[in-house]
Amino acid sequence: MEKTKFHQLLLKSHLESEIVLSVSSVRKFYHKLIEWLFPEFCENVFSTLQEVKLAEEKLEFKFQKMIEGFHDCKDSKKITKDFFDEIPRVYHLLQKDLQAMLDGDPAATSKCEVIRSYPGFFAIVSYRIANAILKLDVPVLPRMITEFAHEKTGIDIHPGATIGEYFCIDHGTGVVIGETTQIGNHVKIYQGVTLGALSVRKEDAQSKRHPTIDDNVVVYAGATILGGKTVIGKNSVIGGNVWITKSVPEDSKIYYKSELYHDS
Repeated sequence: MEKTKFHQLLLKSHLESEIVLSVSSVRKFYHKLIEWLFPEFCENVFSTLQEVKLAEEKLEFKFQKMIEGFHDCKDSKKITKDFFDEIPRVYHLLQKDLQAMLDGDPAATSKCEVIRSYPGFFAIVSYRIANAILKLDVPVLPRMITEFAHEKTGIDIHPGATIGEYFCIDHGTGVVIGETTQIGNHVKIYQGVTLGALSVRKEDAQSKRHPTIDDNVVVYAGATILGGKTVIGKNSVIGGNVWITKSVPEDSKIYYKSELYHDS
């Protein structure tokens, strides 16, 4: 292709672009947001109530400017208000996740240590925030935020997943949680776990493609659980490196040792 034609092609793609939103601007906003929520991420902690309120106002302004690239201006103000009204609920959920990680890891010595250094917690923070934005029908931005965590931690959680309270990811590298996954309360998963789909056909996009994990389930490292009809019953333990495509009853233990064992 001639250089001039190539330049014309690039110009056409720029002029037709529906979204003008830089990755760096979203990243800066996101890091300012989590610094506001958690002093452990902050370089300079707030010392007055006025500083806390002023920081929120700045975040609201930046968020509204970002989403004006997706929605017409008359909607952006309402969406911004709805998102920041949701932040207290998200924060309280994250406090429960934080407690679950502190309780679930004997090596964790404090909440501060978990916040500052645990990749699982960083990924859960990104998911909770992205999920709240996704519920307001803002496109692209939620995926960008969860990809920051994916890039940093190796943990890939789709913002459309449904995840209950007291969620714990231990170690975490290589964890994949698909869009239509449903996870109950007090669930703990380890590194390399995949909660995925049996099929990746485009026509299945609107269907439930990923598994359901009920309350009080532990899924150990390397386990793969696939399919929208697959349900892991509450109080079950899924051992490492197993491959599951069918539902598991409550109070089950599934593990692999030279051959597959299933203890109910």
